[in-house]
Amino acid sequence: MVKSRHFEAAASAHFVSLFHVVSIGPGSTLVGMKQKTEVYSVTIRTAIAILMLGALAGPAHAQWLGHPTNGIPRTRDGQPDLSAPAPRTREGKADLSGLWLPDSGPRGTKGIGDTVRSPYFLDITADMKPEEVPFQPWAAAEYKRRVERGSQDDPTARCQPTGVPALNTYPMPSKIIQTPELIVILYENNTDFRQIFVDGRSQPRDPNPTWMGYSTGRWEGDTLVVDSNGFNGQSWLDRSGHPHSDSLHVIERLRRLDFGHMEIQITIDDAKTYTRPLTFTQPQILLADTELLEHFCTENEKDVAHFR
Repeated sequence: MVKSRHFEAAASAHFVSLFHVVSIGPGSTLVGMKQKTEVYSVTIRTAIAILMLGALAGPAHAQWLGHPTNGIPRTRDGQPDLSAPAPRTREGKADLSGLWLPDSGPRGTKGIGDTVRSPYFLDITADMKPEEVPFQPWAAAEYKRRVERGSQDDPTARCQPTGVPALNTYPMPSKIIQTPELIVILYENNTDFRQIFVDGRSQPRDPNPTWMGYSTGRWEGDTLVVDSNGFNGQSWLDRSGHPHSDSLHVIERLRRLDFGHMEIQITIDDAKTYTRPLTFTQPQILLADTELLEHFCTENEKDVAHFR
C-alpha cells in the first residue's frame, strides 16, 4: 500500500489552524479554533477519514516510493550518506538538485501522524518576542483579526495557493531541477511549481500580480540568491496569519552545506506591512529513495461549507 507520508503532511498542514495557539502581545494569548463549535471536530474526523482513504488507495509501485535514487553516495550498509560533500554541476556551480523537505529542527511541533512541522511554518517570527514584530499599524490589526478568527480566513484552507516564501516551510517535499539558466522547483503541495531564471534577466517592471511572484537568481559563490516580486498580496506568510502587501520583495539565499543538507535564508522586505525587513533561516534535508506524490487540495474538499 502507499505510504502515509502524503496523508500526514497534507492533513497536518491543512488543519493546523484548528489547533494552534498564538501570542500577539505581552500577557495576551488568543486560542484559535479550540473555542469553536463541535461541528469542526466532526469536520476534522470526516476530512481525516477521507485523507486516509486517499492515502491507502493504490499500489506503491505506481508512485516509485522506495525506488533507489541514482547518484547518491552510500554508506557501507547502503544507506544514503547525507554528510558526503555537496555536489557540483559540470559548470562548477553548487548543485542544488534533489528532493528536499523542510527540517523541523529541535523546536518543531507535532502534526498529524509522524509529521513534525518547522516553527516557521506556523510563525515566521518564531525567533522574536511578540512585541518585537515590526508591524505597520494596519498589519498588526489584520494579524490580530486573523488570529481571533482562528485562521479560518487562511487562503490554503480554501485550497488557494500557499505562495512564496511560505512553501519553503510547508511540511511537504519539493524537488529542485537545476540547469545553467533556469532552476525549476516542483512542490508536492497542490502540485505547484516555480521558475527561477538565472539567465541575467531583470525583474519585470509592471508584472501581472501572482501568488508565486516572479523570481530571478544570481550566484554569489556557492550561494544562489533569488529575488522575487510581483505578488498579489493575497497569500499568508505563515499559518498563523502574518500578512503582506503587493509590494512584497522576497530574498532567498540557498546554500547546500553537504550532500544531504541545505539552508534557505529568507528575507521579507515589505515596507507597507513591516517597518523593517524580517529574516529567518529554514534548513532543508534531502529525501532519498522516494518521489513526489500528486496532491490536489480540491479533491474531496469538505471543509469550506462549515466555515462561518
